[in-house]
Amino acid sequence: MSRFFSQKYSSLIPYTPGEQPKDTQYIKLNTNESPFSPSPTAQLYFSKAAENLQLYSDPECRELVRIASKRFGINEDEIIFSNGSDEVLNFAFMAFCDDNTPAVFPDITYGFYSVFAQINNLPYKQIPLNDDFKINIDDYKNVCGTIFIANPNAPTGIALTVNEIEEIVKSNPENVVVIDEAYVDFGAESVIPLTKKYDNLLVTQTFSKSRSLAGGRLGFGIGNKKLIQDLNTIKYSTNPYNVNSLTMAAGVGTLIDDIYCMDNCKKIIDNRAWTVDELTKLGFSMTESLTNFVFAKHSKVDGKVIYLKLKEKGVLVRHFDKEPLKAYNRITIGSKEQMAVLIEKLKEILEEEK
Repeated sequence: MSRFFSQKYSSLIPYTPGEQPKDTQYIKLNTNESPFSPSPTAQLYFSKAAENLQLYSDPECRELVRIASKRFGINEDEIIFSNGSDEVLNFAFMAFCDDNTPAVFPDITYGFYSVFAQINNLPYKQIPLNDDFKINIDDYKNVCGTIFIANPNAPTGIALTVNEIEEIVKSNPENVVVIDEAYVDFGAESVIPLTKKYDNLLVTQTFSKSRSLAGGRLGFGIGNKKLIQDLNTIKYSTNPYNVNSLTMAAGVGTLIDDIYCMDNCKKIIDNRAWTVDELTKLGFSMTESLTNFVFAKHSKVDGKVIYLKLKEKGVLVRHFDKEPLKAYNRITIGSKEQMAVLIEKLKEILEEEK
């Protein structure tokens, strides 16, 4: 860092995104992207929007809000759109945490939570998962802080039920509970309906995974209208035009083509089941994932060895080089063809490691 870099960030450890190498043509199963292209309608709307890029985007995202409110059964003042769900999560850290209200989240979860807390100079508490990587909901009752839970969790893929989340929400009436549903469309159940019942619940989702817009950067938050007003105060104090016109148009087209996206989710769920079966035959064990990835370890071969050898063979997966995760690899569920290549390469590796 330069000699001008502020001391307040001297200890900041930035989030590390998944590898995006350009030197080799890899099968990318490391960043939980969709193997499917954006919907045809999204692509058409995106192209049309390019004709008016001389104009600012609509800061209210009115057409997107109108269609999304019908899709999710909410009022138009109960949703905010953002530059990926990361942005609305950061807004939540800024809006609902301070020196007297720490952020609270699991010690094994989405790596950006601790970064958001640190960059905003906020106190935070990390609660250990159980030995089986599950969240103990009793640990989150009456915690006197703003709670952030990825559901399903990452990188484990394990989900809480709606009833379990409701127990957490209703036990913390004086604090906001943020449920990050980035992977909810792959088999878990959304708690968006609970936002009608609890004014302290904020739910975030993304278009990156189930809606094939990872490169478009579009996310949103749903909650009581007063929570959304709070988030809009942060948005309009930082970047009112946070969703660009192209992404906004693609988002509208994606929601219009919602059946296309949900059908793709079903295909990924089927591919996940096939992959789990094949990995089990090879001696792997996995957590019970309800996401577009599996979290797998082998009974005899080290996780990092598998990660490095797969990379040599042209397949990228995500490895976390710390305990207790280092025995595992997070493997994105791609197309059936991609998963078949993964299994063949793993067979080669296991034979080489005998």
